[in-house]
Formats: sequence, structure tokens, C-alpha cells
Amino acid sequence: MGSAVADIVSQNDLKRLFSPSNSHLNDKVVLIHHIFRIGAKMTCIIGLAENNKGYIGGDSASAASNSWTVRATIIEKVFRWPPFIFGCSTSFRMIQLLHYGLKDLPEQDYSNNMAYMVNVFVGHIRRLFKEEGFSKIDDNEETGGEFLVGYRNKLYLIGPDFQVNGNQDGLDAIGCGARFALGAMRALSHLLPKERILKSLEIAAYFSGGVLPPFVIEEGI
Repeated sequence: MGSAVADIVSQNDLKRLFSPSNSHLNDKVVLIHHIFRIGAKMTCIIGLAENNKGYIGGDSASAASNSWTVRATIIEKVFRWPPFIFGCSTSFRMIQLLHYGLKDLPEQDYSNNMAYMVNVFVGHIRRLFKEEGFSKIDDNEETGGEFLVGYRNKLYLIGPDFQVNGNQDGLDAIGCGARFALGAMRALSHLLPKERILKSLEIAAYFSGGVLPPFVIEEGI
């Protein structure tokens, strides 16, 4: 949970909100609600698009929501769904919907991959999440989860608000180990893609208690 909090607010904000001198209970309730609404990001998923290929690797950590227990899950956070590869955080329910619930995804009929991802892919995901009761609507804002997608040699980040993003360097990471992983990926740029991702996951696991082997790496086309 601590890692998820750090991604939302600064440590100074936390100290201010929860200090004995702060009597604004509503501020604390809103923060706690927001933290639990987005869910803890216990995992590390790394994505790389390089030399006309896409790669996504991830860990196997599973944490009990009401304790500090961490174990290796049998659920695949990284998997292929041709022509896509997925790497997911947020929720095992979301992962299972993406892995086993996707059906009849329309074929690409856009010359621009981003246009397809925004207009077709995300629309299909939103309908799936809504039909299966995973999406949440709060103050007229619809939220889902966060995951990486490799498609046509490009890497995309799908945000909790269903935005589609990507980086020019073809590199991204999500989860509580993301910052360690990004630093490692940059430092290990001399390695081949799969070895680079594996070493970076190992480094993230060394520094973060929310990252756990075994590690899975998938390659797209």
C-alpha cells in the first residue's frame, strides 16, 4: 500500500494530512477513498519497443489486501493475445478479463495505430469492463485499470481513465517497482532486450518488497 500512496501524493502531503494538528477529517477520508479506489500497484511490469519488436516482462507478486503477505501467483500478468501482448497491474480480475474475456476485437482498419487504439481498442475494453462489472463510476468519472500493450511494434500505456499514451524512447514500466525498473533499463541499454528486461526485474525485486519472481517475458511481432 505504501508504494501506491507514494504514487498519488508526496510524503509531505501525507504528514500534513495525518498530523494530529490537522482536524480536516474530510480531507483524510477523500485521500483514503482515492487510494483504495485505484488499488495498490503491487507489481512490476516493463515494456520495451525496440528494433521493430515489442517486449513486455513482469513479475508474479500477489499481496493479500488485509495483511503484509506476499506470495507468487499462478495468474499470468504478462501474456499474448495476438496480435497484442499485455502486461497488467491493478487487479487480478482485470487481468482475467483481458486474458480470457476479450472476444471479437475488430480488425485494424486505420492507417494510424494510435487512432485504432483510441477509437477501437479502448472502446472495446471499456465495454468489456462495464459489462463484467469491473469499471467504477464516481462523480461521473469512469475508471478501469492500468496496463501496457504491445501492438504492431509499438508500446502503449492504457491509464485508469482509459487514456492511451506512449513514450518516444519505446520504454515504460508500471507498478510499485516501476521507478527502479526504468533506471535499470536505462543503465542496461547495452544488453539484448529480453536479458535487459530480466535484469531490470531482478533489480526491481531487490529494492521493492512488492516485486517477486518468477518473471515472465513475452515478445511480440
